[in-house]
Amino acid sequence: MKILPRSAFGQTVLLIGFLLFINQIVSYISFALYVIEPNQQQMNQLLAKQVRVVFIDINDAKLSPKMAKAFHNETGIGVYREEDAYKFGLANAGLYPYRSEQMSALLGGPAEVRISQGDEYLFWIRAPQAPHLWVKIPLIGMEKGSFSPLIFFMVVIGLLSVMGGWVFVRQLNRPLKSLEIAAEDVGRGDFPDPLIERGTSEVMAVTQAFNHMSKGIKQLEEDRNLLMAGISHDLRTPLTRIRLASEMMNESDDFLKEGIETDIDDMNNIIDQFIDYIRHDSKDKAELGDLNLLVDEVLNVETPIDRVITFHPGECAKIPLRHVAVRRALANLVQNAIRYTTDEIEVFTGVEKDYAFFIVSDNGAGIPDADIERLFQPFTQGDTARGTEGSGLGLAIIKRIVDTHGGKVKLSNKPSGGLQAKVYLPLVFK
Repeated sequence: MKILPRSAFGQTVLLIGFLLFINQIVSYISFALYVIEPNQQQMNQLLAKQVRVVFIDINDAKLSPKMAKAFHNETGIGVYREEDAYKFGLANAGLYPYRSEQMSALLGGPAEVRISQGDEYLFWIRAPQAPHLWVKIPLIGMEKGSFSPLIFFMVVIGLLSVMGGWVFVRQLNRPLKSLEIAAEDVGRGDFPDPLIERGTSEVMAVTQAFNHMSKGIKQLEEDRNLLMAGISHDLRTPLTRIRLASEMMNESDDFLKEGIETDIDDMNNIIDQFIDYIRHDSKDKAELGDLNLLVDEVLNVETPIDRVITFHPGECAKIPLRHVAVRRALANLVQNAIRYTTDEIEVFTGVEKDYAFFIVSDNGAGIPDADIERLFQPFTQGDTARGTEGSGLGLAIIKRIVDTHGGKVKLSNKPSGGLQAKVYLPLVFK
């Protein structure tokens, strides 16, 4: 289970949020130590002085009614016996041990402090000068919600800081996202316009290097295509002359003429495979299409008169397709199946998770499991299983087409015998 984010964006925002959280805690502790605590001590001293004033006229722990009444009228401070104090709100007051300890130290003996909250914020103090009496001192401005604005502002500052960090990191990572998309395009054979060099100096340097690399790869691709076109032209010209010369041979040399024509056709097919591998239809744009309809069209063209290919269409919504490229990949798979088996061939379509698929299944000799991955490499042939004809580019062309399309291709031997090729195409083109 992954808890921490993997991206630099998520890690940076998490770091900002964590540091801000620590800062808020330190600020709150500092505020409590250097603001709240001194205020409480000052308040306790004032309360202790008022309690001492109340009991100036105490004689043998007896209350002076005249002094008590005067204080109550002028200050709102009341002095009550314990049974009367309970009637006037002591029963609803909560005990505060820490304040009681501080008050005991200020009054010079064991004291008890209780606080009740209602219409007024009342301090109830039992002083050591008169343990059987309770002094009620009302205070204004000590309501419980007085700290709410502080908490509110701390939360707002925290949210604004996280949002600011999020915006900053998003702006910082935007060039990297553009770089990622452009790199994926180059990997598929598409060459986008040079990226705008923006962001930090490091990101600009990486973007500049990528633009140079993309330009170099594009130039290399164009040079390779030009070279292949020249080779193709130079090879086809003498092949054409050889074919014309073979047509002028005597009838007695028909067996030799057929061999020459067969070799010429094989060489033309090999040249076509080279061109297909290099081109791989990178300019073919993806458009929504019906996979079942495309498969049906290919089978109508590729099925020989003397062969049977059974199509089992599955439910498949329209998906983005590079029609020319996918048609070529399917045609190559069908041609391979026709070449390597004389039995019935089956083709299936369907959907699995985020992919549509088509399967070409034959009943031929199959391929050794150890050679399956190797056969996707260019100029590789299945020498021990399915013949040695061609240039060894068939499966390499198919894999390159499918990779460019954002899909994947898998080969597997069927338990009943034969080979199954399964091509996955994404439901949403990336």
